[in-house]
Amino acid sequence: MDGGGATLVSHSPEDVFRDFRGRRAGMIKALTTEVEKFYHLCDPEKENLSLYGFPNETWEVNLPAEEVPPELPEPALGINFARDGMTENDWLALVAIHSDSWLLAVAFYFSARFGFDKESRRRLFNMINNLPTIYEVVTGLAKKQVKEKTPNRSNKNKSSSKCYISQRSSEAEVRKSLPSMPPYKDDEDDIREGHEDFEEHDNTLCGACGENYGNDEFWICCDICEQWFHGKCVKITPARAEHIKQYKCPSCSNSKRIRA
Repeated sequence: MDGGGATLVSHSPEDVFRDFRGRRAGMIKALTTEVEKFYHLCDPEKENLSLYGFPNETWEVNLPAEEVPPELPEPALGINFARDGMTENDWLALVAIHSDSWLLAVAFYFSARFGFDKESRRRLFNMINNLPTIYEVVTGLAKKQVKEKTPNRSNKNKSSSKCYISQRSSEAEVRKSLPSMPPYKDDEDDIREGHEDFEEHDNTLCGACGENYGNDEFWICCDICEQWFHGKCVKITPARAEHIKQYKCPSCSNSKRIRA
């Protein structure tokens, strides 16, 4: 185990941040959209296991590196031992906290290894700090913080449209693929309201990857936890969403199966 690729092609703060973001995305998948698989891999009867995130946005549960010292800092050891002694949510939150700590350790290992000066380290940290932590994504704090920052607008649009594509120039395509979305009218009040609703969603974070949604990205809301997700993160297309009466995100679906 080499921590998922310890060698970076170039050595700028932006390169280290891309490595950080890829590893983070993989670990968020393990703790949200792929949580059922992660849960079963963390068998308390197995040896000390660790959760690794890789730069290509994948993850794995594995034994720690054999070499001492390892090429990269190692994640928390023995996350599987606490699995059956805690509630599922508390256990996932604990793993998320240790995952955040490991990601920072790896990023600043690279910053020391590459000899970043004070300004480079500050730039790297600022880029990292602009993303919600894994803990905030897993526990829903990221969503809560966005809600607190966003003015409380009319719930009419949010309750009646569970799906979004974030580019108004393709209105005809949106109306065709998302019949639940209210049609745009020509009067100024409705146009202004539409802009405000898009701005509100632009500040919303995906419950799977923890990032904002961008232009031309399909966006769907879970009817259970009311979190929004990129369609690609939960493998839902606009065509498929058209036939879903009540959408349950992977976390809500998997939590019920695991507890059963």
